[in-house]
Amino acid sequence: MSREDYEIVIGLEVHAELSTKTKIFCSCPTEFGAEPNTHTCPVCMAMPGALPVLNEKVVEYAVKAGLATDCTIAKESKNDRKNYFYPDLPKSYQISQFDKPLCAHGKVEIEEDGNVKTIGITRIHIEEDAGKLNHNEFGSGSLVDLNRAGVPLIEIVSEPDMRSSRDAENYLRKIKSILEYIEVSDCKMQEGSLRADVNVSVRKKGAREFGTRTEMKNMNSFRSIVRAIDYEADRQIDILEEGGKIDQETLRWDDVSGRTFSMRDKEDAQDYRYFPEPDLVAIRLSDEYIENIRKNLPELPESRKKRYLEEYKLTEKESKMLTSSKYMSNIFEEALKICGNAKAVANWLLSDVSRILNEKELEPDQIPFTAQDLAKMIILIEKGTISSAIGKKVLEELFENPKDPEKIIEEKGWIQISDEGAIKEVVMKILDNNPQSIADFKAGKDRALGFLVGQAMKETKGKANPKMLNEMFLEELNK
Repeated sequence: MSREDYEIVIGLEVHAELSTKTKIFCSCPTEFGAEPNTHTCPVCMAMPGALPVLNEKVVEYAVKAGLATDCTIAKESKNDRKNYFYPDLPKSYQISQFDKPLCAHGKVEIEEDGNVKTIGITRIHIEEDAGKLNHNEFGSGSLVDLNRAGVPLIEIVSEPDMRSSRDAENYLRKIKSILEYIEVSDCKMQEGSLRADVNVSVRKKGAREFGTRTEMKNMNSFRSIVRAIDYEADRQIDILEEGGKIDQETLRWDDVSGRTFSMRDKEDAQDYRYFPEPDLVAIRLSDEYIENIRKNLPELPESRKKRYLEEYKLTEKESKMLTSSKYMSNIFEEALKICGNAKAVANWLLSDVSRILNEKELEPDQIPFTAQDLAKMIILIEKGTISSAIGKKVLEELFENPKDPEKIIEEKGWIQISDEGAIKEVVMKILDNNPQSIADFKAGKDRALGFLVGQAMKETKGKANPKMLNEMFLEELNK
């Protein structure tokens, strides 16, 4: 049998750090990047006798996420103790939610090649994050940083509705986009604000029963998740084809070797010995509370996409790509306010900006320049100060050394040549050097003009005014 005879079944458990100012059960700040163990107190360090107090903003943000993903919001839920030991979990239990989560039975839609697919969401619950171990590079020990202990999380658990690594990537991007739009998490994957546990199993096509699943923990890169799913599916298929059986276990993905490694046997719910958190009261929400949050939800990606189609006359593809990231969409809207050219802003963002992001393996929230910089560059092109070819160079420079585009073109000497005499000189030189192109043009080969203009742009290092070049070449060729 081949891989085509098997079906991959994927479910994701997405952990998103909430953008609250303080932790879930104490008043310690949540900012990323502080000196180790400076954002701590007796509560998040689990000192004896220290009691938790639930941060109301955490509940509000979780309800927001639930409403934005079409979940049913529980009017009554509770916190539970999830018992397990890790060196960076001071209490040796995590306060989470077990049988009464805040949100359940939701869904999101993903799209691939025009086909829409619905991915079910089993539940969204709140919980606290653990600390972080910093391993000594010489292998002599590890140090614990508890700044992250008690940072509020929502865990979004999907149904096992994904059937390919592409499905999983599209789903994760959609969840990331929704959380960004409703402003409950900054979703900075490079800082661990958004990460996913990936469950993978395989089964023969047509089979009803799921296969034994494995879980890959704490993945925070789209590229790694896609590679890990494809590798793990192939590994499981190879084992089954050789007559073996899949062990239910937790795996670690190694991005360098491109392989998974076993960490431990996979735990089930009973292994965690859940019981209600005795130090916290139940969470009770009124209809008015839930409806007030619903009424004040920010514009979601689908709504913004529809607006771009109607208001700015962008294409379906352009609107979808722009609104897939709130950061990209915000840059589009802010730049548009300044330069007033929706098509030009969309073209630059979706072509050159996206290309550079892909090459550098960056996310839109890591774009180093402002919407004002992009708008100014577009205005400089429209005014004829620089050409589109120089605009591409300016954009590269904005990624490397962001500053005012006018300063960049001044420092680099990239101001467009629009002097008639200087351009005429270049035109005559190119014509003298390319008699065959002149003959081709006169024989009706229009492409010859494009070649000549290209040679002139090359001669002037992209600085000649292309409109003037075209006009002058045509004038000379038609004599």
